[in-house]
Amino acid sequence: MNTRGRSRSARRGGDGPPGVLWDVTRALTDRKAVDPIVLDVRGLCSAADFFVIASGTSEAHVRGMAERLLEQTAGERPHHVEGLPQGRWVLLDYVDVVVHLFHPEQRDFYQLERLWGDAREVALAQDGGPARGSPSKG
Repeated sequence: MNTRGRSRSARRGGDGPPGVLWDVTRALTDRKAVDPIVLDVRGLCSAADFFVIASGTSEAHVRGMAERLLEQTAGERPHHVEGLPQGRWVLLDYVDVVVHLFHPEQRDFYQLERLWGDAREVALAQDGGPARGSPSKG
């Protein structure tokens, strides 16, 4: 099947966020991620539909969050993982969802939220799931 020219959502079969997004955000909330945000980059980025950006309090905390995601999302293995041994900036690529876990200094330096400032922020509930009124297709 040729998927060129179709959005990632169309290939996935819907316009809402993929279920792995909520698995990721709930796991990060459970692991006490600092300032987690979800950016909807559809139409702005061809590499992914959503970016999840969060910080840990230390390299060990960042690694711990990443390892938890690898366990929690076992049914949906990331296509690519970078930076896990160092714990300064860990990237987990779930294709439609790319997770960026930062040590606070790295997050301040790279300022991905500012770089993707045109992206819509997706509201999260206190438990890390979709906030009321947010699209929650899984």
